Amino acid sequence: MKHTYYSHELDMPGKDSHIHRQAGAAAVGILSPHMTAIFIPADREERGEHWYEQFASQFNDCDLILVEGDVQTTALRFEVWSAAVTERPYAADDAAIQAVISDDPVNGISCSVLARADVSSIADRILQLSTSCGLKN
Repeated sequence: MKHTYYSHELDMPGKDSHIHRQAGAAAVGILSPHMTAIFIPADREERGEHWYEQFASQFNDCDLILVEGDVQTTALRFEVWSAAVTERPYAADDAAIQAVISDDPVNGISCSVLARADVSSIADRILQLSTSCGLKN
């Protein structure tokens, strides 16, 4: 799941689904042979963890849900970091981040650093943490 703080138009302007949304529909769904989507207007006052509750029934069959980009979540967090971004890792100021995934030297953090190419270790760490927190495994 991708999380963003930017407003993106995910629907196609000019299409019926977009027109229905613009007219005030509570939700609009699109069904096609290869893809299904539902567009639900998000109330800016309803930010936070319960945003994800809207998706819960769609992910019932999933053992693990990864969300990219939500730096304010209270869920388990891993940071993917590169020296090329030139900013300090979030983990330098946020002790809640469980690990930093990077191929670059990372200074000033208290959590572990996992190599990007070491997918097995990353997966093991995610499973270890999710199991210790009592999450579905």
